[in-house]
Amino acid sequence: MKNFINLTPHAIVLNDGTMFPPSGTIARVTASFSGFDQNGVCEQVFGEIHDLPAPADDTLYIVSGLVLGALKGSRNDVVAPATGHPDVVRNDKGQIASVPGFVRS
Repeated sequence: MKNFINLTPHAIVLNDGTMFPPSGTIARVTASFSGFDQNGVCEQVFGEIHDLPAPADDTLYIVSGLVLGALKGSRNDVVAPATGHPDVVRNDKGQIASVPGFVRS
């Protein structure tokens, strides 16, 4: 089994009850924006990713979907909660309570 390190500010709970508490480090990505066009739409370009450790043996890093997307598949040791999966469990307010697992890009 892999060692998971949660680099998000939230506890990640799987549907089976497994919980990954925040590690205290948050991986983040910088972004820049173009000017707005006549329709009020701009382009977002991702830049540097901060606080993502170097790959380590038998370790998967849990990051936000935004950080995972910015990596564009360049790291196979980085995953994000599968928040779009049909088996996500939501509470009575519609907020995600748990996810069935993780996604990799």
